[in-house]
Order: sequence, then C-alpha cells, then structure tokens
Amino acid sequence: MKLSRKNGLRASAIGALVVSGVLVLSACGSDNNSEPTKKGGKTSAAASNIKCDDAKGQLLAAGSSAQKNAMDLWVKNFQAACAGVEVNYQGIGSGAGITKFNQGQVALAGSDSALKEEEVAASQKICKGGKGIDLPMVGGPIAIAYKLNGVDNLVLDAPTLAKIFDTKITKWNDQAIAKLNPGAKLPDSTIQPFHRSDESGTTQNLGKYLSTTAPADWKYDPKTKSWPAPNGQAANGNSGVATALKGAEGSIGYVELSYATANKLSTVSINTGASAPVPVNAETASKAIAAAKIKGTGNDLALSLDYTTKAEGAYPILLVTYEIACDKGNKADTLPTLKAFLNYTASEEGQKILSDAGYAPLPAEIAAKVREIVPTLS
Repeated sequence: MKLSRKNGLRASAIGALVVSGVLVLSACGSDNNSEPTKKGGKTSAAASNIKCDDAKGQLLAAGSSAQKNAMDLWVKNFQAACAGVEVNYQGIGSGAGITKFNQGQVALAGSDSALKEEEVAASQKICKGGKGIDLPMVGGPIAIAYKLNGVDNLVLDAPTLAKIFDTKITKWNDQAIAKLNPGAKLPDSTIQPFHRSDESGTTQNLGKYLSTTAPADWKYDPKTKSWPAPNGQAANGNSGVATALKGAEGSIGYVELSYATANKLSTVSINTGASAPVPVNAETASKAIAAAKIKGTGNDLALSLDYTTKAEGAYPILLVTYEIACDKGNKADTLPTLKAFLNYTASEEGQKILSDAGYAPLPAEIAAKVREIVPTLS
C-alpha cells in the first residue's frame, strides 16, 4: 500500500506485528541512564545484523522516559555490535530532552510529542542550515495504573477519568465508577491521583486524549507538557509515578506500559464505546497507531493520532516517541554514529524487539519512510 499524507494507515500495515509477550529489562524501573554495555561475550542475533558503518566515539542523547526501556535494548545491541561506540541516553523527560537538544548539548532527543513551531525555530540555531525534525520510532500505550486492593479489573471511560484526574471525583465508590464496574466491591475510600512533576510528552498525550474525548470535563490546554490541573500528587518521570503508585493504596496515575508491568501494577481497561472495554497492551495500542496520519511536511514525520477511535480492540490512550535530530547541520564527529544508530532502531530487527518489551512497533509503512530519511541526514 502506498504511503499517503492524506490517507490514514490501515491496520493491515502491521497485521504481522502481533505481540508474543512482554519482556521487561531489569533496568526498566529507573529513568536514570544505565551504565554503558560492556564489550565482549556473544553478540545477539539482532546485534549481528547491525551496520556500524563509520560509527565511533560517544553519542549523547536525552529525553522521553517512556522510551527508556526501548533505548536500553537498542543501546545494548548497538554497542555489542559496534566496538568502541558508546550511546549515552538519559531518560529525563521529553521537555528536558528538547531543551538539551536546542542548546546543543545532545545530538539526539527523544520526545513523546512532535516539536512545536517555536522549538523548530530554536533548533535552527543548532542545526546550521537546517532544523530539527521528528522521526517516529517507538509506539506505546499510556497505561492508567492503579492500586486498589480487591479490585482487579477496573473499567473507566474518558469523562470519568477526566473527573478523577481533575479531582472532581474523589471516592472510589462514586456512582460514575460504580456504573462502569457493576459487581465490583469498590471501597468508600479517597482516590489519590498522581501525575508527572516534570515536563512530559506522556502528560501531553494524556491531555490530548482527555481534551478530545471529554471536552466538557477536561478544559485544560492539550498542548502543555506540564500537568495543568491544580490538584493531585506529583512524581518525577515514569519510574517516579510507578513507584509512588506501588506504595500508595487507593492511588491512580499514568505511566508508559512497561513501567506498570515492571512494578506489577493493575491497569485500567477503557470503555471507548466499542462492544467491550479495551485492555492496555502492545497489540491493542498497535491497532490504534495503525490509523495514524502523517501531518509533518518534507522530512518531518510528525503523526496525528486518533484518540477518539471506537474500533474493536483499539486502545486509545497512546503515544509515539520521536527521535529528534537535525536534518542538516549535524556535527561531523557524531553524524556517522547518529545515522548508524537510527538506521538500526528503524530497521526490521530494531522494531521487532519492541513487542517483546511491551511497546508497539511502528506500522511497516512509517518505519520504511523513516529508513528512507535517516541516510539523508547531513
């Protein structure tokens, strides 16, 4: 099927990318950058197919904590295949990653939302003769995670979720929650909502979902990466929110799925209006991401996601993490490593390992488009 900026991508584009399971790294409970992988030992099958080209030295990158677990996998394989190369990725949040990129401190940034116009303008000072572009690389569901003893299969819809995060619903046995969960033994206890304290693309994507699907109940700016509501408790990064939820009975918050899995947190199924509530997993997120449309121009591949989908088995609260790099004006000493690393992450091998880590691989046509653009970086 031919890729078009006007037509949405069909779910068949990723029909082959069915999730076989979830494998979480031992390091996935932390947003802190892991130690560089030691050389030596056997090279994995994925790493054996990596083309190192002229990669050398150190590549500094920072940004989205949602993709940190995927980055850990990619970095491990890439460094195992390319002797003498070090990729240092700091999962410090999308906003902080873009700031570092536009200050020239890193050659690559990860963001769970596409660059804003002012951020593109700022990037032109660093990308001499060019600008920062969005290259989609990781798809992932945003899990609504909670801890509530005795309630294992919680269902919520967008209006109810909006009211919970805006502290308009404060008790677990509220009528709105009870109506969505007939037969559940909901306690008469206070809800403890948690949100991100740092600027986050995950926050922004949740806000876009709530603004789009529950506009009467969520009236905040959907473009902000900072938590807009006045109430609730805050924690830093995906790992901080997950740790907070794990330790607080009656809590609820939002994290990238692998963090919920690693911390053994219960997750909410979403009533989208389909015939049955949709659970959160990589397969249900892939079905929603398959309908994405390209809204970027030129070499920028920013996507438009359909948060209002009612397709059967399509999980609507999701994000796509972009790798942000200069289309032109990259530093000569890091460009070969940058291109080699992105060539690997966008490759069939690089995308294939995402399913096993609880992420949603890119639709095949978008991944192919990314693979066309990476070699043109200069």
